Amino acid sequence: MRFIDEHSHLFAVALPLRVLGIAESTYYAWRKQAEQPSDRDLVDLGLISNIHEIWEASGQTYGADRVHRQLCRDGIRVSRKRVERLMKQQGWQGAFLRRGWRGGSTRQNRSQMPAPDLVNRNFTADRPEPVVGRRRDPDPVR
Repeated sequence: MRFIDEHSHLFAVALPLRVLGIAESTYYAWRKQAEQPSDRDLVDLGLISNIHEIWEASGQTYGADRVHRQLCRDGIRVSRKRVERLMKQQGWQGAFLRRGWRGGSTRQNRSQMPAPDLVNRNFTADRPEPVVGRRRDPDPVR
């Protein structure tokens, strides 16, 4: 729809809509909605700014539940599911470290050299063959 709207000065709107199988009334309804957003859309824009302030102040760790609780404390009445929907649309999520938030909480700087191994650890086995199953006694006297 945006492409058709941006290039409507180059060609008639009816032709590409017919090719795409979209009714003209759908296009004009979309255009009217973009020019005159509903009251709910305007309130959502205000909520998005409030949610973003809370989410940023938390260091991007608050999820929808905590953001919703903070909005309630601030006196803004809104449902938790609406907060979830708006956060999901913006791509914002809280940290869930128990489940491995984006691969863990530690962020490595790949351009830096890793710390040297000062202990000189050696993780190789002493035996040439791998030990599988139960342990065998090296000196069976029984």
